[in-house]
Amino acid sequence: MDDKKRLRSEDWFNNLSDPKITALYLERYLNYGLTRDELQSGRPLIGIAQTGSDISPCNRIHLQTAERARDGIRDAGGIPFVFPMHPIQESCRRPTSGLDRNLAYLGLVEIMRGYPFDGIVLTTGCDKTTPAALMAAATVNLPSIVLSGGPMVDSYLDGRLAGAGTVIWEARKRLAAGEIDYDGFMMMLESTTLSPGHCNTMGTALTMNCLAEALGMSLPGCAGIPAPFRQRGQMAYQTGRRIVEMVHEDLRPSEIMTREAFENVVVVNSAIGGSTNAPPHIQAIAKHMGVEMVVEDWQEIGYEIPLLVNCQPTGDFLGEGFHRAGAVPAVMHELLQAGRIHGDCKTVSGKSVAKNISGRESLDRQVIMPFESPLMPQAGFMVLSGNLFDAALMKTSGISAKFRKRYLCEPGNENCFDARAIVFEGPEDYHDRINDAALMIDDSCILVIRGCGPIGYPGSAEVVNMQPPDEMIAAGISELPTMGDGRQSGTSSSPSILNASPESLAGGNLALLETGDMIRFDLNNSRVELLISEHELHARRDAYQPPELINGSPWEELSRTYTGQLSDGACLDFATAYRNLGDEPLRHSH
Repeated sequence: MDDKKRLRSEDWFNNLSDPKITALYLERYLNYGLTRDELQSGRPLIGIAQTGSDISPCNRIHLQTAERARDGIRDAGGIPFVFPMHPIQESCRRPTSGLDRNLAYLGLVEIMRGYPFDGIVLTTGCDKTTPAALMAAATVNLPSIVLSGGPMVDSYLDGRLAGAGTVIWEARKRLAAGEIDYDGFMMMLESTTLSPGHCNTMGTALTMNCLAEALGMSLPGCAGIPAPFRQRGQMAYQTGRRIVEMVHEDLRPSEIMTREAFENVVVVNSAIGGSTNAPPHIQAIAKHMGVEMVVEDWQEIGYEIPLLVNCQPTGDFLGEGFHRAGAVPAVMHELLQAGRIHGDCKTVSGKSVAKNISGRESLDRQVIMPFESPLMPQAGFMVLSGNLFDAALMKTSGISAKFRKRYLCEPGNENCFDARAIVFEGPEDYHDRINDAALMIDDSCILVIRGCGPIGYPGSAEVVNMQPPDEMIAAGISELPTMGDGRQSGTSSSPSILNASPESLAGGNLALLETGDMIRFDLNNSRVELLISEHELHARRDAYQPPELINGSPWEELSRTYTGQLSDGACLDFATAYRNLGDEPLRHSH
């Protein structure tokens, strides 16, 4: 310890060469009981980025976990400082929490850079808190560690496991079919919200926390622990202790979030049946880290990976069962044994991936299956392109047997189909007209929604998982092909083509599509083609008049102006040039 590196925080609180400025920084932190001896002791100052609040119920557990993290930091010789992070709550924020990821990132960068922190604990939960935190960690590059909040406990409906979020889509179908009334609808929703925590399905929240662990940025087993379990508090304590050690080791995100680590993430996402929201978030983290990654990597690296996790919405079980079966370490153990991930990647534990997961076999083969006997042989994303867009995603594991039989099993034309487009100008138009008989919607149609990307919505809305008209649902047709330039909830199993880039408001040809057009889908060659002539396409482009965009707030205007497309991470493009901000000398404030 005698030869330890001078801490970053000492430039604020223990600068012997400039006592006047040191006194200014120091004195106000004494007013609630800290002592000068503590602040000038050379002990690491650790920030805890608090995402829990009353308006963020999925993250509210961190009001408790932060206290245990503080205990761990203190016991390891650090000094904890809890500070608020911009709240993000997917299910409540209007017009969409998609606006909040980049805003939370900006705020967190300024706090991490501008205050005397030597290391950071990043509390995460609801899906966009995780990428926002990791994007900031990549930009500032101070020792950082993710503390997940964990899923809710398992929930049941009619005696069967029924996942939070996923039940909403089932309830909507039952309501449309006249099987339940308003009270029955609300009862279904209430049945899946039993405890603190985020969605207990493999929605975007659990996906992104699993991927933070797969990336090496949280301790082994952190992602899967349900929020109310005692192990969650123990993990918080261990995380607090570990960040102090990381500061002394000078272990930074740039040593952990490497190209190989991001490749591990793509593979793990396929194996767990992860959300279609993962690619834009992971692309964004990589871009801020300076790691080269393109959307095509998701198919190139991940498409052939089998589905190992039997978890809703693409399987049967929920987060609690996933945790008991071994969660991320057990999944990565299967993948490492099969030679599909890089075992030598460094992690926040200070150990390699291989050492972290040694001996961590699945404890329940119904939930986490052997690599040789998976739930599905190919579970990755297809990256589609054609004359409507340069890139869009389709989640292979979201293609149900019923959907495959209806659309993808024509003899001699397997994995291909043609569909008549029914086009909606955003979610309001969809809700207003989906039951319009004049549209003549049947099972030969595809529902298309546009104006829902980072520019059009703005922030990009989770609206592509549209359901058929009520009459079709009542007749037993519960899903149609859907497509759009927006996103969809990770709790939905809809086999959508989504995240189309460029979006319609950024020059994408989705803007030129008309109701009644025929579209050919060739999944064998990853192609989507509008079946009109080039001459007609050019004529439509010449006649196209983009809709007027009305910004609802200053941030909406800034976001629309500077945010890129979903295929490239939907980052604030100018922000990705900033690196290693934690090492920059800062001007004094007085």
